[in-house]
Amino acid sequence: MTPRSTPPSPPPGTGGPADAPAGPGRPPLRPWDEVVALASDLIRIDTTNTADAGGAGTERPAAEYVAAKLAEVGYEFTYVEAGAPGRGNVVARLPGADPARGALLIHGHLDVVPADPAEWSVHPFSGEVADGYLWGRGAVDMKGMVAMMLAVARGHRRDGVLPPRDLVFAFVSDEEAGGFQGARWLVDNRPELFEGVTEAVGEVGGFSVTFADATRAYLIGTAEKGAVWLRLRALGTAGHASLPHDDNPVAKLAAAVTRLEAHRFPLVLTPAVRELLEGVADITGVPFDENDPEAALARFGHASRLIGASLRDTANTTRFDAGYKANVVPGTARAEVDARVLPGREEAFRAEVAALLGPGIEQEWNSLPAVETAFEGRLVEAMTLSLAAEDPGARVLPYMLSAATDAKSFQRLGIRTFGFAPLRLPAGLDFAALFHGVDERVPVEALEFGTRVLDRFLRHC
Repeated sequence: MTPRSTPPSPPPGTGGPADAPAGPGRPPLRPWDEVVALASDLIRIDTTNTADAGGAGTERPAAEYVAAKLAEVGYEFTYVEAGAPGRGNVVARLPGADPARGALLIHGHLDVVPADPAEWSVHPFSGEVADGYLWGRGAVDMKGMVAMMLAVARGHRRDGVLPPRDLVFAFVSDEEAGGFQGARWLVDNRPELFEGVTEAVGEVGGFSVTFADATRAYLIGTAEKGAVWLRLRALGTAGHASLPHDDNPVAKLAAAVTRLEAHRFPLVLTPAVRELLEGVADITGVPFDENDPEAALARFGHASRLIGASLRDTANTTRFDAGYKANVVPGTARAEVDARVLPGREEAFRAEVAALLGPGIEQEWNSLPAVETAFEGRLVEAMTLSLAAEDPGARVLPYMLSAATDAKSFQRLGIRTFGFAPLRLPAGLDFAALFHGVDERVPVEALEFGTRVLDRFLRHC
């Protein structure tokens, strides 16, 4: 492909396929016909979230784009800026046939993590289509799914679809910083927007994994590890670096985080992981050993790291800060740790971490809870049937996501949450590496496939 150092100049949403109405001699517009154009437009709107708590949001232009596309087909919607100026959110409801049934929430976030254009083959905000892929920051996480949601919502309205239950489409901000100024703010301050919602689907689920016999399995997110952010501080005696020091906070903190990094937390088989490994054993004909489930990871190919992260707690040091001059021993050293904790493990995890760090290390904890639900019920059946209709013979299995999504905020309202952003992926694609990675991209065919699945699913959910 031809590298590009700057994004294309035409503004998003001006005259592309997504804007072309049906007319004489032109076939009706189907959701999968416009999803790539919508996703490309969204990628070209830079909604980088730097996680600056005091800064303004960047999501407003993307939220306004979504609102305009919804209004174009007759939706009424609510636009809300959540937590900070510019943190745009759009919520729209499509009434269903049975108002007495709990509504279904379909949610996606508009913000993305930073991207350095110098590292990319194409400009990260180009939304370029090349080599069968849509390229750009957010193609996977998660403007591709946002475009699928928008395309299906528009298609339902154009076609006069009456879904079985109310559908609530939420396009939200700030997920990449924990959702505190996005979904969490909406849940705490505008819960009426989600009145009657009992179940929800969102990102990082419904994607395919291909096994050695070419059998595909689609993994539905039924659980998420808890997210824990730990700030550490060590105090010592400041002084001239030319003298001996036995109270150096840098050395104390470095030794503590080294112990933490070297530690392997206990292996735990949660219900979602057990059901996944049993399903894969059935597909491959190779039983998994409960005493050594990590031996089964190789069967997942590129997805092995993603699945492996769901077997035990993890803790990674992400920042270390100390000192202000080469010849001065400082009085303080600080570090930050990103930890992901299995459901039911947070209390034990805290105790293990405290023991590893040892005395003299101050700890400040901030966390988001784990998410877990059973892989059963009418909604799971609808997911399974919608995937089977597009990919006969494929299997559908649950799994646990090691990262965090806005499901953590929506479960505060008692909503049962799933990861379901369906994509049929090429067997050799390292999907997990694309999240927050350089040259993030999604196959065009996968977006079109996912839109067909999502359309069918929402007609029968």
